[in-house]
Amino acid sequence: MVITRFAPSPTGNLNIGGVRAAIFAYLYARHKKGKFLLRIEDTDKERSKNEYEENIIESLAWLNVSYDSLFHQSEHLERHTSVLKKMIENNTAYVSKEIPTEPGGRTEVIRFKNPNRMVVFNDIVRGDISMDTSDLGDFVIAKSLEEPLFHLAVVVDDWDEGVTHVIRGEDHISNTPRQILLQEAIGAPTPIYAHLPLILGPDRSKLSKRKGAKSITEYRDMGYLPEAIFNYDAFLGWHPGGEEEVFNQTELIERFTLENVQKSGAIFDEVKLAWFNREHIARLSPEAFIEYAKQFLSTETLEALTNANLLEKLVPIMRERIQNFAELRELDTQGEFSYYTTRPSYETERLFWKTDTDPIKTSERLKKTQDILTSIPEDNWCETIVKETLWPYAEEAGRGAVLWPLRYSLSGRDKSPDPFVIASIIGKNETIQRISQAIKQLA
Repeated sequence: MVITRFAPSPTGNLNIGGVRAAIFAYLYARHKKGKFLLRIEDTDKERSKNEYEENIIESLAWLNVSYDSLFHQSEHLERHTSVLKKMIENNTAYVSKEIPTEPGGRTEVIRFKNPNRMVVFNDIVRGDISMDTSDLGDFVIAKSLEEPLFHLAVVVDDWDEGVTHVIRGEDHISNTPRQILLQEAIGAPTPIYAHLPLILGPDRSKLSKRKGAKSITEYRDMGYLPEAIFNYDAFLGWHPGGEEEVFNQTELIERFTLENVQKSGAIFDEVKLAWFNREHIARLSPEAFIEYAKQFLSTETLEALTNANLLEKLVPIMRERIQNFAELRELDTQGEFSYYTTRPSYETERLFWKTDTDPIKTSERLKKTQDILTSIPEDNWCETIVKETLWPYAEEAGRGAVLWPLRYSLSGRDKSPDPFVIASIIGKNETIQRISQAIKQLA
């Protein structure tokens, strides 16, 4: 059975780059009907924080990256110590006397007895990789029996947890020969390795927080969908082939293979991520869209739209105008939804179309518009019928001269959806009354 793992250190929030390894390991395990493990590597007591561990778990849950087992490396100290003791007994490790590099520094560490040989391993992504380990010397594997370091702890934990495939970033390639030597020394099997390409910023340097690597929870709070983040991250260094790019998690699991992972660096593109988010917003059902919208609309707006039974009617308009749900909050703050439930006030001069500032002509066109719209039966009132009925007059008298005063009459705003949309949402009676109000304003 395939068993993969994601092994983050809880020394910071999980970011868009860091979670890529989790997504690839998860996709591969699920594709192979195997298991995916989460191991919190929390042996760095000074830097490891509970809040960061909570952030990692919260972020994975939000992305729907489910793991089969959760381990904490710190809970395996007794096992690590036992392995260390056996290594010393077997003469594959030894206690080394050290000259302290600073006052009060360590005088002893535990070093691995390096056989100084060439290590060759096959990487699924990169093929055969070889490294002369004689350059490494007898590297330190523990500060003491109670303080094993990264390489030994990882090797022991992967062995004990049955990890068959180690999927991680290419910055770990240099660690692999050390870990293979340790595996051989303690009798552990060597897993299959797949080293993923680095994620690069727009300037092609390694992506970092300073270079735009926001945390997963930051993107969540910005109104990004978990499906979009998951989909985009899956494409950072992998592609299923073909032109299609927008997939849900099930579709990605079906298509994912490590053989299609690229070797060259993957460029993180915020614009492309926003595109993925917009595409996934377009796929949301009206009910799902509303559930997300509720998290970003003000209580007042939400209550007003709900009480007027307008929330579902506004979904197409909201969906069309945003790339993320935080933009919905901005539109709300700007009053973009208030005119659907509250009759607007007007600045008379804003009812005029460009240089046509004659209030009598503007009023006459509004009255003609009102008469035409009044002729539409209540049962037939919808965006399509409103447009089809009014359009011949708009073509005859001038689109701007007819439609601009109507738009402003209905919304009280320079920028808004077209008047046919607004009219269809607020209804025939309210549309007629707002036009009457604008005509009075011009008198």
